Amino acid sequence: MKKLTHIFPILLLLLFTGCGQKTIDLNKDSSFKIGKDVSYGTESDQKMDIYTPEKLAGKNIFIIIHGGGWRGGNKSQLTFFTYSLMKKFPENIFVSINYRLASSSRFALPNQTDDIESAMAHIEKRLTFKPHYILLGNSAGGHLSMLYAYRFNRNKDIKAVVNIVGPADLNDPGFKNYDDYAFLEKHLIDPNVIKSNISLMNFGSPTYWINTTSTSTLSFYGTQDYVVPLSQKRILDSALVKNNVYHESYEFNGTHTSWENEPNSSFLIDKIDLFLKKIDKK
Repeated sequence: MKKLTHIFPILLLLLFTGCGQKTIDLNKDSSFKIGKDVSYGTESDQKMDIYTPEKLAGKNIFIIIHGGGWRGGNKSQLTFFTYSLMKKFPENIFVSINYRLASSSRFALPNQTDDIESAMAHIEKRLTFKPHYILLGNSAGGHLSMLYAYRFNRNKDIKAVVNIVGPADLNDPGFKNYDDYAFLEKHLIDPNVIKSNISLMNFGSPTYWINTTSTSTLSFYGTQDYVVPLSQKRILDSALVKNNVYHESYEFNGTHTSWENEPNSSFLIDKIDLFLKKIDKK
């Protein structure tokens, strides 16, 4: 603890040089320095907000990934939920990222998983310790969190995935009712990155990449979600069980966005806390 506290001023200097910063006091135990719109790449979408605690302890870094159908959304959508997490985990660093959005002229993948990797690399160069990452995302952000952890986590430094209403299997007949599914078929994945005999929808499905070394996963799905149906929870659970991957999954009452509201949001945060404590004991 003393060692981490000693390096804290250096850490702040490295993380926030050249960007606006302020301090936010969430309660008597939660005070964070905030670096807004820190660039981790050359494009306008490649920005992140970094929240560094005054009382830094431990080596967990939460990477918060917003939803928006892969072609919309902004990190600001999760600011309030991030603040709630910061109150629960006041000694951890939080990073909320924007990423390059898909369009009719730009594929989502691999740009968006590359952006997750670039953001983490940018942070890590400025740290004096090796972090353990927790990827947390909702909807498309939940999908990207799982896909990155299962497919692209080359260094095995992802401690956990927290998936909130994220599509896990793009081939699920229930998910094909998604009103933007035709866009996904054409613009989610750059076909040039697929070198093996694999379909586009398999390549983009987190469940396809699950194996016995996959990251521990905590998931939440809504009972009345008509965007990402509850069938996704059953498919994901089945794949994780088959490969003996530690996981938990929960249902909440409501639609695709009801997780943001009370009592669901407090339920999620409490489950995240318990889940991470269980992982630490393993």
